[in-house]
Amino acid sequence: MLHIEEAILGLLHSHGLTVGVVESATGGLISHRLTNVPGISDGYKGGITAYANETKINVLGVAAATLERHGAVSMEVAAEMAAGGQRILKVDICLSDTGIAGPGGATPAKSVGLFYLGLAHGKHVLSRQYIFTGSREEIKTAAAEAGLVWLREYLMGLPG
Repeated sequence: MLHIEEAILGLLHSHGLTVGVVESATGGLISHRLTNVPGISDGYKGGITAYANETKINVLGVAAATLERHGAVSMEVAAEMAAGGQRILKVDICLSDTGIAGPGGATPAKSVGLFYLGLAHGKHVLSRQYIFTGSREEIKTAAAEAGLVWLREYLMGLPG
């Protein structure tokens, strides 16, 4: 049985696509998992860990107004991160994450475990909300897994 990362490599290859990752709260865990696969350089072009808001703005081009209006942990920021990563990394698809891994960082409106994933492909930018539970490490692991699952599902749904 193929690991999800190996399946993603096969799907990228079969569709002739490249992927990049922009991570915040997972801190590079998605990129780490992808780069454990021999031959991944055929499809994976790189990753950016944009933890601070300043990095999201200055490196990825996330609008300061979006951060101010919606907060760093939001569907809108996840989408802008994915679109910025796609542009900067020059990839066909870019996956992003932003969230609250805990144990601190929660607000009355945003609890520990709240994550948003973004996915940019062509001119399409999608985002999804997730809520994970557990320790900081468990939440980060669950978010990385969710990102990889979504990427695989997305690739499986492409024509051809």
